[in-house]
Amino acid sequence: MEIKELLEAQQNYYLTGATHSVALRTLALDDLYRKIKEMEPEIHAAIQADLGKSSLESYMCETGLTLSEITYMKKHLRSFASRKRVRTPLAQFPSKSYILKEPYGNVLIMSPWNYPFLLTMEPLVDAIAAGNTAILKPSAYSPATSAVIKKLVSAVFPEEYVAVVEGGREENTALLEQPFDYIFFTGGTAVGQLVLQKAAQHFTPVTLEMGGKSPCIVDRTANLKVAAQRIAFGKYLNCGQTCVAPDYLLIHEDVKDEFLTLFEQAVTKMYGANPLENPDYGRIVNHRHFDRLSRILEGETILFGGQRNPETLQIAPTLVGPVEPDGPAMRQEIFGPILPYMTFTELKDAINFIRFRPKPLALYMFSTHTDSIRLVQNNVSYGGGCVNDTIIHLATSEMGFGGVGMSGMGSYHGKKGFDTFTHEKSTVEKANWLDLPFRYQPYDRWKEKLIRMFLK
Repeated sequence: MEIKELLEAQQNYYLTGATHSVALRTLALDDLYRKIKEMEPEIHAAIQADLGKSSLESYMCETGLTLSEITYMKKHLRSFASRKRVRTPLAQFPSKSYILKEPYGNVLIMSPWNYPFLLTMEPLVDAIAAGNTAILKPSAYSPATSAVIKKLVSAVFPEEYVAVVEGGREENTALLEQPFDYIFFTGGTAVGQLVLQKAAQHFTPVTLEMGGKSPCIVDRTANLKVAAQRIAFGKYLNCGQTCVAPDYLLIHEDVKDEFLTLFEQAVTKMYGANPLENPDYGRIVNHRHFDRLSRILEGETILFGGQRNPETLQIAPTLVGPVEPDGPAMRQEIFGPILPYMTFTELKDAINFIRFRPKPLALYMFSTHTDSIRLVQNNVSYGGGCVNDTIIHLATSEMGFGGVGMSGMGSYHGKKGFDTFTHEKSTVEKANWLDLPFRYQPYDRWKEKLIRMFLK
């Protein structure tokens, strides 16, 4: 089916009102949950083929989180979808006010290659829970996972409800020309700008989940051993190809040497002395990104790591620095297993360094000093983050996840995800047995006094 015809079929299906049924949405989520469980080995094999991820990492960071989101949505769906009563001002007496939850309608979900299953299916879970139809466009850079997603979705949903469009730029362009009711995009800023431009032609609302250079601050009061382990985990997970991975370190000068020693020890403990021989260590997605990362390495001082294998597209966990603020590692989001560091002596200098750059998707602060933590939180704008850990703030359905500024707009996960794909219709329902006359012309002084009494 052609893309235009596919959207028209979904538009017609949506207009039947079938997806408005909370019972149908719940059944759809049940079916999706069961099929993911059934196809889990096949899904993990596809992710391994695309990115070299181990089965455990794929479950921990992809299928498991998707299943968790489905479970959360099923538990709360009826409450999320219900009409919400709100207080009515006395001036509108006699009446009642409420908010009706309405699906946007037909949505497009465009996902990236780095977490190809999670970042396709989790927005889909939220869109289905909210009562929409959906067309999914997974990345062409993760073809095995895209194919298994299509197989999975086709087994659970008719095309007029949920469909998958595979392909590359041609398909992306064709999709963005269509008049969707909502677009949810995860990816880089360049494509995000194009999505926003195309959406504007149809006045289509969007959520953009992008990235940026997420800083990680280690102050002099931090538990350095724990910080080293948690930063190493967050940075080198999925070979650093994580939008919320720590992109660079800002370390207090007084603890730099001790921390760097502990950090190298933590990396060696996790990945072994020869990480490229570790069967659970993944790879870079393609030669273009491998070459880009290699150029960064060639321009910086390597403290440890740096081993590369162009045949397997692997780069060992690497630490570089100290780097210059405008050096190769600081000119772009790294999106790979290379971690640059800089030092600071005053926390305000670290804060200013971050503030005068584009707002990051994540910020991580390692400290045991409450005043320092609050100083950073109150003076730096960022999408979300952690204190004394990395990554884990996105692994909960109880909080929204999203960026700010160039790192994105809008959020999802749990109720935030439901709300993202929902239009709220504010409604006042007025009784007929009383009709106060003071709002009607002709106006006089006593009507003005009444209005001023109610509106102040």
